[in-house]
Formats: sequence, structure tokens, C-alpha cells
Amino acid sequence: MKIHEYQGKEILAKFGVPVPRGIPAFTVQEAVEAAQKLGGPVWVVKAQIHAGGRGKGGGVKVAKSVDLVKELSSQILGMQLKTHQTGPEGQKVRRLYIEEGADIQKEYYLSLVTDRATQKVAFIASSEGGMDIEEVAHSTPEKIITVYVDPLVGFTEALGKELAKGISLPADSEAQFVDLCGKLYKCYMDTDASLVEINPLNRDSKGNIIALDAKFNFDSNALFRHPEIVAMRDLDEEDPAEVEASKFDLAYISLDGNIGCLVNGAGLAMATMDTIKLFGGEPANFLDVGGGATPEKVTEAFKIMLKNKNVQGILVNIFGGIMKCDTIATGVIAACKAVNLSVPLVVRMKGTNEELGKKMLAESGLPIISADTMAEAAQKVVAAVK
Repeated sequence: MKIHEYQGKEILAKFGVPVPRGIPAFTVQEAVEAAQKLGGPVWVVKAQIHAGGRGKGGGVKVAKSVDLVKELSSQILGMQLKTHQTGPEGQKVRRLYIEEGADIQKEYYLSLVTDRATQKVAFIASSEGGMDIEEVAHSTPEKIITVYVDPLVGFTEALGKELAKGISLPADSEAQFVDLCGKLYKCYMDTDASLVEINPLNRDSKGNIIALDAKFNFDSNALFRHPEIVAMRDLDEEDPAEVEASKFDLAYISLDGNIGCLVNGAGLAMATMDTIKLFGGEPANFLDVGGGATPEKVTEAFKIMLKNKNVQGILVNIFGGIMKCDTIATGVIAACKAVNLSVPLVVRMKGTNEELGKKMLAESGLPIISADTMAEAAQKVVAAVK
């Protein structure tokens, strides 16, 4: 789960990480009032979307008068902001963040992620913060350093000093930086985050360190512990089909292809997509109905898949372990009738009550194409859509 920059800064502030003062705004009038309330000669008008690269896309602007705050807010609010992370269609801006101007002396990059290879938390830092961190990673990777924190030991001052040295931070800012890193680590662990990124982390002319941006991703499996974070979820920023699927406890991710996939088990679902690709097809989605799917759940899965206008065929691939094949067959038949299925459907099922499930499908009177192996199923659905 992702949240907006202003929400991330609220969380950082709770953990004592210094952030500029700012106020979220949902209308141009609210943006003007926010600037007046903050006071000062300079404000930053920031688009709030769940994507990086907002500055390059024209979603972050500096205003030196309240009138300019109004003008820029009118331009940015409602725009279709396109960045390298939104795709060509862009993302509609529905929220703004009006922030006080900053005394920017030197920009750094700082982030935390969980490193699965070492089973530790990785601090990633660079002396070259700002909009082009991807280019830094590509062209001068030696300017990016990584320091690992053992969760059993926790963050130490020595690690903080190693980071500070690695990014050539001036000595007069080192103590602040080490303190900030310790607070950031506590924030990361206490919120069950999977990513915290500050880009840029600013050092001002007085040597003070302050977070000018905040990007958070959270482990969805831990959200039951954090109702206050769940409350920050912005459904407008998420794929409507994925939001709908989550209501029925379906793991669904939209893709760019034309073959819908309904599978039980994440591993089998990925293998099914690979097999479709192997035989020249393109999957339209990842969809794991889980081990305990009911006929109602299968029907909803079909409905969600078919809302995608690109779907020209569907492959159902089931291994009946906990999930019984006759249960899936009941769901498939009900779904076909409920949605008045008009695209080719290939079904391959193996396992518990396999023969009963196949018999039910054969006697349903529906034009279902059956297959015995994954390869055969993929070949048949690819041929059907072509």
C-alpha cells in the first residue's frame, strides 16, 4: 500500500524527523488559504499522486506570491500528470500539498528497504539527491552506498557515521544526520513499511537537515496492525479492478495482454502466465482466487476480468488440493451464465474431484474448451484468441 507525500510527512513528523510545514489542499481556494496560513515569501505547490518524477512532469512549482499559488494550483489540480512511473496515460491530480519554501544548500538521497538476500534492512544513500537519482544509479553507481542494519541489533551510531561519511556530509551536520537516521529506522520498523524514501534530504545553509519529500510503501500483510495507515488509503490512486478484487479477497493485478487468467495459488498463477507467454500469448491479468474460493468468488473473479475490454479469451487453471475441482466447476458454470460469457474459455483442472468437475463442465452445455496439461491449455487459449 502507498500513501501521499503529505501523509508520509505526517508520519515522519510523529517520529521526530524534521519536515517543512505544509498543508494539504483539495481545491484552489484551500490552496490559497493554506499559503496565507503558512505565511512567508515563498511556497511550493505540489501535486499529490502515487508516483515519482512529479517535478519533471510539471507537478511541482515554486510560487513567490499568493496570486501565483492560486494560478499554479488552478493549472496543476485536475491535470493528467505524466511521469516515468505513471505510464503514458498519466494520473489525474486530485490533491495538492502547499509547503513553505526551503533554503536548499545541498540535496542528498536517503531510503530504507528490506533486503531479502541478507535478511536485513538496507539504508541506501547518495550525495547526489534530487530528481535524477535514477540517472545517478545508472551512470555513477559508486555514488550510491548501502549500509545494512541487523534487525536483532538495530540501528547504531556507528552505522549512521558510516552513512554520513559515505555521502561526504559536512562534520557540522553529522550528529543531526545520525539522529535522523535512527528515527527513520524506528519509523520504518514501527509502521511495517517496505520502503521509506526521502529524495531530496536537504542540508540548508545553516547545516540543518530536513526531509523535503517522503515516499512510503507498506507491507499489506501487516496493515491489520495499523488502522491509522489504512485510513490514509486513496482509492482514486489505485486500479479500480484491483480495488474491487480486494473486496472479495482476490489477489488481482491488471496487465497489458488479452488473455484473462483465473488460477488458484500465486506460484501456479505466475507459471500459467509464463506458459501463455511461451506459446506466443499475452496475459491480461494475474488472478489468484486462493485455496478456499467459493462459486460466488469465482463469479466475481470472472466479472472483474471481463471489465477489461482487452480480454479476448480466458484460461482457468486449477490444481485441486484444498480447492476441489467440482467447486471450481460450479463457479465457472455460474459465472459463464451470470456474465453471459462471449469470449473463448479454456479450463484445465487437476486434483481432488477432477473427474466430477470435468463431467459437470461437459454436461453444462456451455462452449468450454477442456485441456489436460498446462501447455495444452495455453496453446488452446492462444489459438482461440488468434
